[in-house]
Amino acid sequence: MWFDESVFYQIYPLGFCGAERENDFGETRHRLSLIEKEIGHLKELGVGAVLFNPLFESERHGYDTVDFFRVDRRLGTNEEFAALVKKLHEAGIRVVLDGVFNHVGRAFPPFKEVLQKREGTDYRFWFNINFWGNSRYNDGLDYENWEGHPELVKLRLENADLQNYLMDAVRFWIDAFDIDGLRLDVSYLLPPWFMELLRRTAGEKKGDFFLVGEVIHNNNFQQNVCPSRLDSITNYEGFRSMISAFNSGNLFEIEHSMSRLFADTPWALFKGKHLLNFVDNHDVERAATSLKNRDNLQNLYTLLYTMPGIPCVYYGSEYGIEGDKSDLDYRLRPFIGEIDRQAHPALTEHLVKLARIRKECPALSYGTYCKATCMNTNFSFVREMPEEKIIVAVNIGDGDATIRVEEAEGVDLLTGQIRNLNDIYLPPHSACIYRRK
Repeated sequence: MWFDESVFYQIYPLGFCGAERENDFGETRHRLSLIEKEIGHLKELGVGAVLFNPLFESERHGYDTVDFFRVDRRLGTNEEFAALVKKLHEAGIRVVLDGVFNHVGRAFPPFKEVLQKREGTDYRFWFNINFWGNSRYNDGLDYENWEGHPELVKLRLENADLQNYLMDAVRFWIDAFDIDGLRLDVSYLLPPWFMELLRRTAGEKKGDFFLVGEVIHNNNFQQNVCPSRLDSITNYEGFRSMISAFNSGNLFEIEHSMSRLFADTPWALFKGKHLLNFVDNHDVERAATSLKNRDNLQNLYTLLYTMPGIPCVYYGSEYGIEGDKSDLDYRLRPFIGEIDRQAHPALTEHLVKLARIRKECPALSYGTYCKATCMNTNFSFVREMPEEKIIVAVNIGDGDATIRVEEAEGVDLLTGQIRNLNDIYLPPHSACIYRRK
């Protein structure tokens, strides 16, 4: 499918466009053109799909939705977003939105009606309300929220009227904006039957509609990556393993994770499936901040683009910018105009090259995974299809390394060098991607 072969690019629209932190629900601003200006850059990076974090009307950060049918006025209008999607499509770039179905903001009109009318409105069945309790907002009632955050009111998805409302929203997004997929926020809290309802609803509109679930711990979730539910989930295990392995000088950690998830063995959890891989996003430190040795930043992305799954780059990280979780995570979500595009020019060029290699090598999208060699600071693996074999090797150490894989010649797709794969030389903090001749 198109998503298995794509490089994804994640944009947090409210941060990217420099929106106000609080929505005053006043006049509409027109900032989506800032994203349109980046389309040329996305094409140069070889991006095949953009993943937008929440962009519908919300109170603050986007995950506290107020209106599922209106683009946040801090960004622009529905018509402007539809025009942006059209231009992305014309550039060959698909569009995936963030579907927040587990909770809403307190200003969501049905919840406001519950606060006003209490038992006098049928909207009370859209939420888990305790009329004998009292919230931190002194509402004279209490309600279930998301993980202790009273500003995020949990939805009662079992309610049929609520289901119809949410599915009408999904149909509207497809009809009005022509979107190609959804990321399901906190999908680990969504019941399997709800994922199946989403699949049927979206599938009636687009047969190749992409559904990816946000999953923090992917153990015991593999049954939901199936044709009737999700196409993919976020690979937090791979993310954590990569950062930890690079920082501890112990590549056995990431190799163990990749084998456990993807190896051609009966016990691999996601063998033949394509998880959404990343090295940073809107919820975690930037890769350039989390890595102890920035000399390995290119190596990190080499793994991201060549390991099994779908690579996703978070906006700005292609320039090697830093960002930590201070200031309520706003440092992770900077305005595009404040990003230093010269922070790491070599990294940007490297990602362009990696996207080209990935496009030219089907084995990097569909090939099996098998470890070739592994030491503390160097690691090699094989991605293979019947007519193509790719060998990837990385050296994160301060010293040279020689890796012996097999007695055959290969072409390093990063440099064009031809050499015997039984004698792969790697300088410090370097990588190679060989296609066997």
